[in-house]
Amino acid sequence: MKQFDCSIMIRVEPRDVNFVNQIMEGYEYLGVVSTINRAEGILVVRVTPDTVNDVRRILSTLPINVKDVKDVKDIK
Repeated sequence: MKQFDCSIMIRVEPRDVNFVNQIMEGYEYLGVVSTINRAEGILVVRVTPDTVNDVRRILSTLPINVKDVKDVKDIK
């Protein structure tokens, strides 16, 4: 069986880090949230190939500003 490593890196306001985590918990962990840099609001959401589109859709409809971070250099 082949293992796939998929992740979505995002930036939110630092005050919204816990909110994003709680939302993903509420969706029974379609994605697992890890904080990369709390002060900057940088998160990575680990997903599977089967859940990546659902998680992107959820993130895009949240009532907060969620910005895709495409590359590590976008973090600074």
